[in-house]
Amino acid sequence: MRQHPRPLARPAGRTARDPNAPPRPPGPPPGEARLREAAVAHLARYATTEVGLRRVLARRVDRWARAAEAFGMQDLAPLVAAAKQAAAAVARQMAASGTVDDAAFAASRARRLLRTGRSRRAALAHLAQKGVDAETAAAALPEGEAAEMDAALALCRRRRIGPFGDPEAPPEARLKALATLARAGFGRGTAEDALRMDPGEAEDRLLSFKRG
Repeated sequence: MRQHPRPLARPAGRTARDPNAPPRPPGPPPGEARLREAAVAHLARYATTEVGLRRVLARRVDRWARAAEAFGMQDLAPLVAAAKQAAAAVARQMAASGTVDDAAFAASRARRLLRTGRSRRAALAHLAQKGVDAETAAAALPEGEAAEMDAALALCRRRRIGPFGDPEAPPEARLKALATLARAGFGRGTAEDALRMDPGEAEDRLLSFKRG
């Protein structure tokens, strides 16, 4: 006789919620104390910037607002605005205390980006999206052709092109490789030099680059 799989046991203390039940009361909007607890919990798991933390806390406020609206609460705009001001204040306090450090975040993230084959231009765009200001982002990234070449070689290795690709590849493969590097933000000169570099030299450069 065929046995049907048994449903997974529900964790103790939890009961199934009736989908037709009315929404639960959302409670008061999150204030500074609750937002600070949320900030500490987030920072224990993720590195971020002041802007990034403010976004995380603002999304928490937005979730409360959606729950409050579903519950039928009205005139939410002043409550939401006050809660988001509290979120911004918590993020500022975390930055002022050094718990959130944009410069340290930028330096750490920049190293990771370059080692995975991001060009300087792509890395600057990524850091800007994370809330790092232009001056801090520029200071976190090494300048010069050597650093850009190392990052291009890292991408070549990831994509198995150039010195890390098939030496017998047809000519059209080189054009595709150039396009790959161009899309990643590398200049034509850097891309061409990376693609025609001797495999042994490329390996040595990458090894030195990763050792930092």
